[in-house]
Amino acid sequence: MNASARLEQLGIALPELVAPLAAYVPAVRTGNLVYTSGQLPMVEGRLAGTGKVAAEVNPEDAKVLARLCALNALAAVNSLVGIDAVTRVVKVVGFVASAPGFNGQPGVVNGASELLGEVFGDQGAHARSAVGVSELPLDAPVEVELIVEVG
Repeated sequence: MNASARLEQLGIALPELVAPLAAYVPAVRTGNLVYTSGQLPMVEGRLAGTGKVAAEVNPEDAKVLARLCALNALAAVNSLVGIDAVTRVVKVVGFVASAPGFNGQPGVVNGASELLGEVFGDQGAHARSAVGVSELPLDAPVEVELIVEVG
């Protein structure tokens, strides 16, 4: 089953492409790889949440926001090559704006990883980094970027 059919089966619609906040493009293809820019948890041009995880944002809510970031990253891939061109998710990098002492970044970034598994099955299994940072653009709690292989 291709990715667009799987998304439909899951009842998930890819969001509109998020416009860049600065001087970059949402996604770039080189050879058979597509790299996305970091995607924030934007919905219809607005952040779905702000603040530090484990202070203003609880980790479970941040996990939902990471899933939203991954959806926005898939929208960036879709805008460049079409979602059905993806043959494998290679790598996910998740950045979590973390309150002091919070070390649950992997659990937050699981929101993105689990979505990719739902959409791509075994081809959604990927290498990953989950990084705690002090600040993200626009006071976002989480940011996610992808590297995918395309056919």
